[in-house]
Amino acid sequence: MKRDKLKIRFFPFFLAFCFLFAAMVGAAKKPPLKPININTANSEELQQVPGIGPVTAEKILQMRKSYGAFKSVDDLLSIKGFGKKRLEKMRKYLTVGKVAPSKPAKSPASPAAETEAPPN
Repeated sequence: MKRDKLKIRFFPFFLAFCFLFAAMVGAAKKPPLKPININTANSEELQQVPGIGPVTAEKILQMRKSYGAFKSVDDLLSIKGFGKKRLEKMRKYLTVGKVAPSKPAKSPASPAAETEAPPN
């Protein structure tokens, strides 16, 4: 009987400790030194931003893939789960830069340049 009462009294403290530990681990995430470009970042880079985990990073990448480059950090508001308060907390860690254009394929050399003169 005493043991059961002790368990009941101990449980809230144990639960509070677990929440405190989880909060400390989550708070240990160091923000990036420079803003992350949401148009070029991969999942790991996006996850450096406080408030962005694996699921949110994938949502950002999927939106970028589906709709193209972001024009503004505010475009993230159209992703489910992003609200104004959440975005304001991470805004200083995000930027929107130009997407590097892909290099054009080399055009084949003119046929005259490929033709060698026959050996003498």
